[in-house]
Amino acid sequence: MNWLSYLDLTLVEFILILSTVLIASIIRGFNGFGFSATCISGFSFIIPAIEIVPIILILEVLISIFMAPYVWNKIDWRFVSIILIGMAIGSPIGLFLLKYLSADITHLSVCVIIIFFSILLMKGYENIKINNNETKISVGILSGTLNGLTTLGGMPVALFLLVTSIQPSVIRGSLAALFFVTDVYAFVLSYFAEIVDMITIYRTAPLIIMLPIGVFIGNKFFVKSKEALYRKVVFYFLIFISVFGILRVFNAI
Repeated sequence: MNWLSYLDLTLVEFILILSTVLIASIIRGFNGFGFSATCISGFSFIIPAIEIVPIILILEVLISIFMAPYVWNKIDWRFVSIILIGMAIGSPIGLFLLKYLSADITHLSVCVIIIFFSILLMKGYENIKINNNETKISVGILSGTLNGLTTLGGMPVALFLLVTSIQPSVIRGSLAALFFVTDVYAFVLSYFAEIVDMITIYRTAPLIIMLPIGVFIGNKFFVKSKEALYRKVVFYFLIFISVFGILRVFNAI
């Protein structure tokens, strides 16, 4: 097909990417996060890493817009603003540490820690006492730092919300709002860094149709699920993505 030449993809590769975006959109519609991690897991077998980031940034911004009607009245804007303060501090730290630390080793360490805490949470661990501004800023700093080193910046925030027993609807809405702000900022930086080119636009455009479909399906699952099921799905997702990240690191060594 001639139109595939604009995407620099084969038909099979395009179908795999399209399917990955649909699955990632369903996960995002249900969890409130996980879109980037899922896309990176699927895209990395087809597209070079440097070409994946701008595509995902565009899709992340758009999927947040599609999610807005489902989560707007459940967003904890005070929580989002405090986390963003921490992320603003942590992001340049992460970029600085990138010069001195191995991104793979850091990625591996974070994945192991996430698996540990996910299993702990599945056993019923919670700590409401840490739900204060100081801890939130610290989580934001950690998230921003990890964003500069790995692709796992959103996971500490998700874990914090789960540990403090926040309602699933608030978790989903707040994470969606948080990622929208950070992804718009990252996309603007990518644009001025000339990372976004016409091939990126050509590849992204046909994928957009999958976003509202996936979010709609994910939201249906969320509405029908109970809090215990939501938490269990999120735990298993965090563990799966972390195990996949560990395998990818070992494969790269």
